[in-house]
Amino acid sequence: MSEVDYALHQKVQQVSNLVVRLSEQVGSVSGQVSAVEANQQQTRTELQQLRDEFLAFVKSAQLTANVQRAETRVGVIQDQVDHEFGHHKTVRRTAVGMLQAFDVGLVSEENVRAVGDQLMIQTPRYWLAPALVALASWSADDRTLCERAVEEAFRRSPDRTSLFFALVLRRQNRREAAVRWLRHYLLAQDPTALGREFAVILESIAQGAFGLAGRELLHTTLTGWREQLMDSAEGQQKQIDRWRQEIDSLAQPSAAAEFPRIAQVSPQWPQLDAVLSRARAHQVVLDKYRAVMDREFQPSERLEDAVDDILDRLVSEYDTEELPLRRDLAFNHAVIDHGGDLDAARKAADADSASYEETLDYLTVQTTAALNPTAIGASPATQRLSVAACQEWFLQAHAGSTRDYRAAVPQDVQAQFGTAYTVAAQTFQLPPWQGSFTRPLPELEASLSAHWDQHMEPFIASYAYPWAKKAIPLALVLFGILVIVGSISFPVALVAALIVGGVWGLVLHNGAQAATRLQNNARQILQQAKQESVHHLRAASAELTDWNTKFRAADAVEPQCREFINSLATATRGASPFEGRTVAKEETAS
Repeated sequence: MSEVDYALHQKVQQVSNLVVRLSEQVGSVSGQVSAVEANQQQTRTELQQLRDEFLAFVKSAQLTANVQRAETRVGVIQDQVDHEFGHHKTVRRTAVGMLQAFDVGLVSEENVRAVGDQLMIQTPRYWLAPALVALASWSADDRTLCERAVEEAFRRSPDRTSLFFALVLRRQNRREAAVRWLRHYLLAQDPTALGREFAVILESIAQGAFGLAGRELLHTTLTGWREQLMDSAEGQQKQIDRWRQEIDSLAQPSAAAEFPRIAQVSPQWPQLDAVLSRARAHQVVLDKYRAVMDREFQPSERLEDAVDDILDRLVSEYDTEELPLRRDLAFNHAVIDHGGDLDAARKAADADSASYEETLDYLTVQTTAALNPTAIGASPATQRLSVAACQEWFLQAHAGSTRDYRAAVPQDVQAQFGTAYTVAAQTFQLPPWQGSFTRPLPELEASLSAHWDQHMEPFIASYAYPWAKKAIPLALVLFGILVIVGSISFPVALVAALIVGGVWGLVLHNGAQAATRLQNNARQILQQAKQESVHHLRAASAELTDWNTKFRAADAVEPQCREFINSLATATRGASPFEGRTVAKEETAS
């Protein structure tokens, strides 16, 4: 019997040793699991950071590539323009040069005629070449050749030819002949489909180039056109829309860097951001158009200089055949200007697409001269007069923009929390919580804290050690030892039960402690996340107060901007489109 007791004691001792070793291994594995979990969390954080950096790099590389492609495309298009239409530049440079050569008398008539004949041969189908032949023939008093050249130029481009000779005759102080050509040009025009050269008329008005008679003719004609086109609500709406696009394009960039917390937690942030950006446009509009209206403009003292400037604009205006290339060129320049942002560039190009149409109505010409004078070759003086002429559309567009962004201010700005956290190799998903900033901040903080407590306590409790589940096998084993071994020797059974129970209890104790550590770790992580949420809520509330202050400051500029736009109706009374400068030479001659 003693041998059986001894053998049984040895077996129990072996089991005890195995249990102790297993307990040590379980503790080691538990530590390793915790280390793996920490490493996993760190790896996830680093991977997320790496992903964000990679996406930012990809976006930056894409923008840079877009800019590089646009720059390459600009060079290619410019080369194509020079190749296909570069010969026109020679004719353009020669036109005004020929007139100035007549003034100073330093070039012989033979050389002038030779240059005109050569350009006529080198530039077929271009309207300015026969016009130069007509000038040379006029200088040589060759009436027959002059008339034939004028007819050919008129056949190629009636509008530009009419304006060209009207300006040339005005330059030579042939007032009656100049006005006849001007009248001939105006009578042939359709105010709903004016050629691109019509910008020269606006330039002539700004410069007072046609004198008293020409000014009266232009005043009568353009007033009639404007009244005719203003009867069309659709036509006016088009101009208002273009001014609205101009105002919208001056909206300021996103303010997310100024308000990072509210941008992170508020579903209404996109509306808040858009509203503030558009409210800040008031100051930009005011500064930009004050600069346009306050720009110094010194009219030329000599009639010849004033007309030469206008002639330069007329002959340098690119032809209809060039428009597709110029439109593509404008888009690629917009890509460069917007740092490779194709959407912003396309939006800017579409807003200004009317500048590259073959024909424009009179109202659109005025708007284009005001918004993008370089697209139609208008000077700053013409832009100033055009802005004043567009005052009514400018005012309506400004009022509409103000009305829309004020109506878009969210009446109920909310905060939203609800995200996933990795805790002890498990994911804790905080259900969405929303709170309105119309409620007191302490109430919101209490509500958010209660929301966290309500959902994180059950999650933490899930890590509790399952004593009932673990104790049942121990009770069964002890019962078996007492019954089976006790039938042989109760003292041995009692000793064996005590040893097995103690070792197994130690294992259970270690497991319970590990579970407690996991609970404490989970509680610490979630409590920290909870505090961060409360801090973010508090910071978002402060930023919303700051946003309201900055919005009110930006919106307070609106009355100044509106007052300035209203003043455009009378600001240029002394130099309005129909009260332009009258050349002193003519006034003396009169």
